[in-house]
Amino acid sequence: MTEHKKPMAEANRISSMLNAVLGKERFPVKVDELAVEYSRQCFPDSPIDKVEGADLEDFDGLLKAKKDRSKWLILYNSAVSSEGRKRFTIAHEFGHYILHRHQQTEFACGDDDIESGDSRDIESEADLFASTLLMPLDDFRRQVDGQKISFDLLGHCADRYGVSLTAAALRWTEIAEKRAILIASRDDHMLWAKSNLAAVKSGAYFPTRKNTIELPPEALAHSNNAWLSNQEQTTRAQVWFYREPQSMPITEMTRVAGQYDYTLTLLLMPDAEWQRPWHGDEESEEDTFDRFIRNGQFPSKK
Repeated sequence: MTEHKKPMAEANRISSMLNAVLGKERFPVKVDELAVEYSRQCFPDSPIDKVEGADLEDFDGLLKAKKDRSKWLILYNSAVSSEGRKRFTIAHEFGHYILHRHQQTEFACGDDDIESGDSRDIESEADLFASTLLMPLDDFRRQVDGQKISFDLLGHCADRYGVSLTAAALRWTEIAEKRAILIASRDDHMLWAKSNLAAVKSGAYFPTRKNTIELPPEALAHSNNAWLSNQEQTTRAQVWFYREPQSMPITEMTRVAGQYDYTLTLLLMPDAEWQRPWHGDEESEEDTFDRFIRNGQFPSKK
């Protein structure tokens, strides 16, 4: 029986090799070339033979083996304009190859499977592999340590790794020291929301998978406030989470992701005492990253 491979361990092993060969200023990862060369060197009996764009109307990426499994092919949607999205898609399919190729011979992944942040079996594992490979946490920390978090700083990270702003922001939430929640919204409603572990444990999360949730009228991203020029404000946490203490502040910053037709909101809060989840369902531990809207081209697969 094939041993189950851990996404972060596999991605970190490859990153260590790239550091040794190319040095630490090797970003962004040329993941298409890497997938072909690494598989040929490590799995010569069943390598990835090609990585290429194709007209894929119904999904973003495809990993497929020949009938005898002697060669594998990665395809990505050539209609996608974002190079970062393509890079993440290729890395996601490369993750399936490294982690799951013994389970099946074809992986067809839509925009709700890739870079979604959701906790869902092999798709979440492929996403974790991709984000770890493209944005290693040790290097990511070096980019942000000691600096005030902002979308400008996250934009620097996105440029360094050749990923979307959304992908970089999602990665940052994994290392945020305080409570952090990232929200994508359109037309005053949340498309998805991802809370880090500290926020989830305090009940600060939004169950967007099971519910349609409207932005608070006071939110910067709400159409009520379209006339405002500021992209950051500090207000009462109760605006977003009514069970927070009245004295609890929350910092809110927004950035329009025009290429994907949604607005990102990053919420930051100080530490809180743990409390039992109170949103009325049991979605909390999954970080509530909703399967993304079909026409929203989710967090560009950078």
